[in-house]
Amino acid sequence: MQRAVILMRAKDVEFDVTYINLRDKPYWFLKISPHGKVPVLLVDDQPLFESNAIAEFLDEMVTPQLHPADPIKRARNRAWTDFTPTFAANLNSVTYAKSKEALPDSVAAARKVLDRLEDALKNERQEDGPYFNGPHLSLVDAAYAPFLQRFNIAEQVLKTRLLEEFPNVKAWSETLLGDARVRAALPEKFPEEFRANLKRRETYAWELLAEA
Repeated sequence: MQRAVILMRAKDVEFDVTYINLRDKPYWFLKISPHGKVPVLLVDDQPLFESNAIAEFLDEMVTPQLHPADPIKRARNRAWTDFTPTFAANLNSVTYAKSKEALPDSVAAARKVLDRLEDALKNERQEDGPYFNGPHLSLVDAAYAPFLQRFNIAEQVLKTRLLEEFPNVKAWSETLLGDARVRAALPEKFPEEFRANLKRRETYAWELLAEA
């Protein structure tokens, strides 16, 4: 959901958002979402689903184009967008770690994917940043930002200092978290909802929050 909203804000698209309780999905939503997942984008009453497909559609249909013009660079960007689920699974293992004892293994797993991103930010850019491709927000940035946002909230209590080991990723994360288009993509009550999710999942981060 957030990725699509980030992109629509970057492109100044007029839109309305309806948030779905994924623990109690309404029937009308299941009718338009074949996989039962968010996001779904309705365009002239035609539903589009899956984040990558929605992002590509928005970039094809609405200026400014956020994908690189060069076809090789664009393909490499797509490859890094396809890496997002692997990145998210490993970073989320830290965010949603169940206990203090489980945290070191989660950090070790996340370190491996962060190392790949560190190399990508060092080698893929033709300029110094601060975004993935250089000075402008791209589809890759929009894909990774939501997971970095969640990690950042949990990190405030987990204090793993994980990103300190990866200066390029750390600087990139700070750029994304400071971007008004990224911040505005979060629903107003997101911090409270995210903390409630940490509690439901019985995470170590929630345990620390409850003690604070």
